[in-house]
Amino acid sequence: MRHTPSTPPDAGPSAPEAFHVVAKPRGALCNLACAYCFYLSKEALYPGRDPRMRDALLEAAVRQHIEAQRAPEVVFDWQGGEPTLMGLDFFRRAVGLQQRYRRPGTRILNTLQTNGTTLDAEWCRFLRESGFLVGVSLDGPRALHDAYRVDRGGSPTFDRVMAGIALLQAHGVEFNVLTAVHAANAGRGLEVYRFLREAARAPVVQFIPIVERDAGGEGVTSRSVTGRQYGEFLMEVFAEWVRRDVGRVFVQIFDVALGVWFGRPSSLCVFAETCGAAPALGSPARGAGRGGLIWPRRSASPRPSVGFFCIMRSRRLQPPRRARTGAPPLRAGSSRRRAP
Repeated sequence: MRHTPSTPPDAGPSAPEAFHVVAKPRGALCNLACAYCFYLSKEALYPGRDPRMRDALLEAAVRQHIEAQRAPEVVFDWQGGEPTLMGLDFFRRAVGLQQRYRRPGTRILNTLQTNGTTLDAEWCRFLRESGFLVGVSLDGPRALHDAYRVDRGGSPTFDRVMAGIALLQAHGVEFNVLTAVHAANAGRGLEVYRFLREAARAPVVQFIPIVERDAGGEGVTSRSVTGRQYGEFLMEVFAEWVRRDVGRVFVQIFDVALGVWFGRPSSLCVFAETCGAAPALGSPARGAGRGGLIWPRRSASPRPSVGFFCIMRSRRLQPPRRARTGAPPLRAGSSRRRAP
């Protein structure tokens, strides 16, 4: 039965016209153990239980997210951990709920950030048929990627990631690549970029610097990239990109920087006046009650549902001037969408 959608609330100037929620349906759970992953240790927040998004929460999240938007596009951004560990049936339910609660004239978009190692033909058929935009984590050629991106047994993952990318391409799934810049690949920007362009055939690339505090909290780890290293990496990439690939390969940080230069709002916090328009939704930690961003309505509970719209118009999130921040994966030719 199709739900009769509500009209988007009249928020006035205090809430953003559109925002996206980073949904982490499997929490921090992942089949890899990347050395620089800041999120893997968060599994300790869920001792003795499975941090899996339940169906009631999924439905409430989908309904509230759609109802809170005042723009013609509604974006669902699925991340983790590794979100594909939820299984295909979960995402089939999510897409069905999106269609149930979608308002007439509204376009629903889904993005999925994955390590690429769990993808198979069935997954790729679903992603293509449902119009998902997929972001894949890949740190460059084999030796550079496998330096830190290993599985739970410490084995390299490069071949599995490349196999996943090949499956996406074979099934016509739109994808882009997220590359972490760290100590292993920091001095090899040109080599990494050419590999992503030629071997991975990535139409859109993001470069994310790895900067980790050390155990004492006073410095950074040996895996971290310095500001100079990151800048020189980007300069190498830019020199190649601007000569050969403008309009053919889209590099997120260059795309967004150019937009800001022309006065457009930034989809990246680092270029924005303020951050805060990209809340995260996940399973609450132990001792946090039902918490998180929303609570499904339950007749036995006296507490009303706390919706995304109410959260996003909260005074705590409202600076004097609000910059629009945060967005999911970027499609080629679009300055609005980026890969997680």
